Amino acid sequence: MSEENKKKGYSADSIQALEGMEHVRMRPSMYIGDVGVRGLHHLVYEVVDNSIDEALAGYCDTIGVIINEDNSITVKDNGRGIPVELHKKEGVSALEVVMTKIGAGGKFDKDSYKVSGGLHGVGVSCVNALSEHLHAKVYRDGKVWEQEYERGKTLYPVKSTGDSDDRGTLVTFKPDTTIFQQTTEYNYDTLASRMRELAYLNKGIRITLTDMRHKDDDGNVVSEEFHSEEGLKEFVKFLDSSRNPIISAVISMEGEKNDIPVEVAMVYNDSYAENLHSYVNNINTHEGGTHLSGFRRGLTTTLKKYADASGMLDKLKFEISGDDFREGLTAIVSVKVAEPQFEGQTKTKLGNREVTSAVSQAVSEMLENYLEENPSDAKTIVEKVILAAQARHAAKKAREMVQRKTVMSIGGLPGKLSDCSEQDPAMCEVFLVEGDSAGGTAKQGRDRNFQAILPLRGKILNVEKAMNHKVFENEEIRNIFTALGVTIGTEEDSKALNISKLRYHKVIIMCDADVDGSHISTLILTFFFRYMKELIENGHVYIAAPPLYLVKKGNKKEYAWNDKQRDALVREYGENSKIQRYKGLGEMNAEQLWDTTMNPEFRTLRQVNIDNLTEADRIFSMLMGDEVPPRREFIEKNAVYANIDV
Repeated sequence: MSEENKKKGYSADSIQALEGMEHVRMRPSMYIGDVGVRGLHHLVYEVVDNSIDEALAGYCDTIGVIINEDNSITVKDNGRGIPVELHKKEGVSALEVVMTKIGAGGKFDKDSYKVSGGLHGVGVSCVNALSEHLHAKVYRDGKVWEQEYERGKTLYPVKSTGDSDDRGTLVTFKPDTTIFQQTTEYNYDTLASRMRELAYLNKGIRITLTDMRHKDDDGNVVSEEFHSEEGLKEFVKFLDSSRNPIISAVISMEGEKNDIPVEVAMVYNDSYAENLHSYVNNINTHEGGTHLSGFRRGLTTTLKKYADASGMLDKLKFEISGDDFREGLTAIVSVKVAEPQFEGQTKTKLGNREVTSAVSQAVSEMLENYLEENPSDAKTIVEKVILAAQARHAAKKAREMVQRKTVMSIGGLPGKLSDCSEQDPAMCEVFLVEGDSAGGTAKQGRDRNFQAILPLRGKILNVEKAMNHKVFENEEIRNIFTALGVTIGTEEDSKALNISKLRYHKVIIMCDADVDGSHISTLILTFFFRYMKELIENGHVYIAAPPLYLVKKGNKKEYAWNDKQRDALVREYGENSKIQRYKGLGEMNAEQLWDTTMNPEFRTLRQVNIDNLTEADRIFSMLMGDEVPPRREFIEKNAVYANIDV
């Protein structure tokens, strides 16, 4: 070794060979995505996935998930129970191996599990490594076996603690606060959404979610059971509950093609949105992949063949495209693959080539049978396709108008846009502001070096209920496209979004903190979700949080963003404190707006992200669609919190 390296102390001993569990603790985001809210909930999914695998293998039909009062989680199933016998290679109980060795488990043994959920096989050992305490109980062979761990390390060998006729595994874990520093508080609705999804994807299983922290109006602990007898068929009905179907039944199939289990369910509604959701081994593949390609191929080929034979396309003056067959379609494709190959930015795009033909064949057979047996529905579908083609043709002209404006020089930007001087998009942000009055205040208060302002006139178009060409003809929406530098539509895909020339990496929705402001925010979010989803997925969309109150007494003053903060300030300041309620952004002067809502040092921005694509799709269609009862029910349940996490 050179003298220089000796002095620096760089030798073989300097190389850290981290054991699996230590590596998980040092680099948790590599295993669970992040150490924020999403990663915290991912821990639950990993444990539940083990129980689901037992169900897929045919040994479990009941799973219970409990959020305990201290925000620890208990997951119990009635499967075979994790083996507790001595593991020959490791020299300890198989339970200890599963709990403390990364990559250990029955998932890698094809005799134990034909298919399994989860992306990386890290499973419950990863959860153990990231928990300050984990307690495992196994009910197996008439006995109860237990072992406890702290931060992944065993506290004692696996031991028998009694007799029992029960069967299954019970795991209780408490996330480590030194890892999850942002929060260790579980969100009931987030977990409920995933448990509901799993129940639909694995029909026949009963999954119970219980929240020991909260009680309902009758004084009972909050609890829900998720169970589906019809699987994806019911899932589609649930997703489309606020849309109007235009055919008499959900079209569905379930079976094996080329040794690949395929399940598909689809229905046409009177909306103009395409809602395709795909799963592989219960994983939501929101980037799509070969199974979705197979679905599209089977759908387009079969419907095109039927439409041509019907003669209904004879008078159409232009070609039908694949997009036209999917307008107003809600569909779910679920496949089970023994060795899935994932690719894409977030490893949620299926790459197995053999899946394309399996799904394509399954969809073709399903549709051929349905169209033949339901001629009235077949005619309705083709009529919908023709209308979609005509609207696409009109939308193309409207889009070209947007593109022409967008690709022009700076003079082609919307007249209302007050741009910033910074040229690097990564440094720039644009505020979409409700109304000219607030827009004027924002222009005066902003830092013009990196902050741009685009005032929007009133409530923008509700894109959930508008045809494509109407969306692109709308002036406010055209202004958003043009200001952002985003284009839509290519020769290959008329709905493809090009964000390579995005002019601002922060797009901030800034509306009044009242009911009207919330409605406008939701309209804008609906537009982004339906037409610029990539901006949300890439973390570019934010919502500003203006204060609701200013509390003053003498020379002291402080802002409050909710009633709780206001009351605390009133108690602190004592009698005769004055409260100013801001009904809108326009009531603040430029300095106040900068201090509270626009200054990066002090403001609060809520980044918009999509935790669950199917749930986000359902909520947007329910909030912005025609059906009033589900919307009223949702608002009554959530009005107190006035927050929607999509």
